[in-house]
Amino acid sequence: MDYKDLDAWKESMKLVQLVYELTQDFPNEEKFGLVSQLRRASVSIPSNIAEGQSRNSNKDYKRFVEIALGSSLELETQLIIASRLKLIKSDHQVFNQTETVKKIIHGLIRFLKKNS
Repeated sequence: MDYKDLDAWKESMKLVQLVYELTQDFPNEEKFGLVSQLRRASVSIPSNIAEGQSRNSNKDYKRFVEIALGSSLELETQLIIASRLKLIKSDHQVFNQTETVKKIIHGLIRFLKKNS
């Protein structure tokens, strides 16, 4: 199976798009701060899923998927910060999409653990 067929990759790509759209309207003084951090963390998620699938073992693949999970938690934390700073609303759809991605990645990790 190609990484582009994985729900974890597809849903994390949707998340990247949401983050980029969301941060377009952030203040200019945040462009090299929170905007950069949010975008990097979001891009890291599907990137690590894709890179992990290219590895020769489930152990290596699982490690990259765990890194993707870490990036999703990093992103979630940064979104909470943005919400507390009143840059975004706490009920923005990006929070739901982040939660969806985390759940799917947890499932992928469980699958890889069983099959290693």
